[in-house]
Amino acid sequence: MNVDILRKNVERSIEVHSRLMDACLPAMTAAADALVAAYARGRKAIFFGNGGSAADAQHMAAEMVGRYLKERAALPALALNANSSIVTAIGNDYGYEYVFSRQMEALAAAGDVAIAISTSGNSQSVIEAVVRARRLNVYTIALTGKTGGKLKGLVDTLIAVPSEETPRIQECHILIGHALCDAVEQAVTETRAQSANVESAELVR
Repeated sequence: MNVDILRKNVERSIEVHSRLMDACLPAMTAAADALVAAYARGRKAIFFGNGGSAADAQHMAAEMVGRYLKERAALPALALNANSSIVTAIGNDYGYEYVFSRQMEALAAAGDVAIAISTSGNSQSVIEAVVRARRLNVYTIALTGKTGGKLKGLVDTLIAVPSEETPRIQECHILIGHALCDAVEQAVTETRAQSANVESAELVR
C-alpha cells in the first residue's frame, strides 16, 4: 500500500514537471530578464507567500543573498514573511490581508522586483502586496498554479504551473525558483567578469 502511494506521488510529479517547459519557459525567461535587469541597476528582489509558499520565498531570498552555485557578491533580497514580529503586528493592527502590502510600502522602491508566490493565485495578502507594488512602479512576478487565479490579471509576468494539485505546484515552484537563481547568478557573474576585464585592459593602457 505505502509503495503505491509513494510511486503515485513520484509519477504525478514527473508528469507535471514534463509539461513545465512548454507551459512556463517564456514566462520564466521574462522573469529572469527582469531580475537580471533589476540587479544590474542596483535594485532588489522581494519575495512573499503564505504557508509552503512562505518557505519558498525564504528559500529563494536565501539563495540570492547567500549563493546558489557560484561564488559572487551578495544580491539584495527580502522575504516579507520572515519577520514574525512585523507580520503579527500588522496582522493584529490592520488585518492579515495587509501583512505584505504594508511592508511593501515601507521597503519597496521603483525598479525593484516583487515575486508573489501562491498556489491558488487568490491569497488576499499576496494580492494586496502586488497591488501596492504596482503603485510603487515595482515589476511584479507571480508563481501560481494552472489558472493563475486573481493574480493573473495583476502581475507583469505570470508563471503558472500546469497543475491544480497543491503539492505538485509547490514542487515546481521550487524548481522554477532554482532555475531563476541560476540564471541570475550566471548573468551577474558574467557581467562582473566582463567589467573586471575592461578595468584591467584600461589599467594596461
